[in-house]
Amino acid sequence: MIDFTKLNLNNKEPVYIQIAYYVKKQILAGFAEPGDELPSRRELAALLGINPNTVQKAYKLMEDSGYVQTIGNSGSIIYIDKKILSSIENELTKGLVKDFVKAAKDINMSFKETIGLISEVWDDV
Repeated sequence: MIDFTKLNLNNKEPVYIQIAYYVKKQILAGFAEPGDELPSRRELAALLGINPNTVQKAYKLMEDSGYVQTIGNSGSIIYIDKKILSSIENELTKGLVKDFVKAAKDINMSFKETIGLISEVWDDV
């Protein structure tokens, strides 16, 4: 089961999007597998100290994206196939790189400087 106690919410993005993104990261990192159960909407709302409607919105987003399934009243589970995993991997990895490149360009770093910095820091992380 995904450990939502490690989810640190911020004020920059809507909470329901942060929850969905966190679940995607857990899937990509291998901490969530197909068939893993998610907490009920009320349980997750209580754990995070948020409105259950916000959790419902997150679950709906994840269901619409295909990586969470809810069947009747039996709860929600992680659903991953090769296509969904590839889509999540592409979204998260490209997103990180795009954010970094944009930040580098915002401070006028050249491509060569950016690659040099990555090489310098790579083994330190």
